[in-house]
Amino acid sequence: MANLIDNAKRARQLARAIASDLTLYHEAKILDGIGNDNLFDAMADEINEGKELFKSRVTEDIFGQNIYERAIVDVLVKSKGHVKSKIW
Repeated sequence: MANLIDNAKRARQLARAIASDLTLYHEAKILDGIGNDNLFDAMADEINEGKELFKSRVTEDIFGQNIYERAIVDVLVKSKGHVKSKIW
């Protein structure tokens, strides 16, 4: 088994990579979720799957720092600020 990531910087890189993959493979679903103001419901399975992957690769302490959740907001939400939505 590989060593778990115990460095916040490396954990942020991993979390952003996972979030980027979600964006790459589920772009239409994300755009639809933002447009319909149900992004987190529409992407719940994918976000949770990514979270489990992240959790399996980092220490418990790092996991408790909400790094993955921040990456989801930064990559899935902030990067889509141009999408027409009721929420902004």
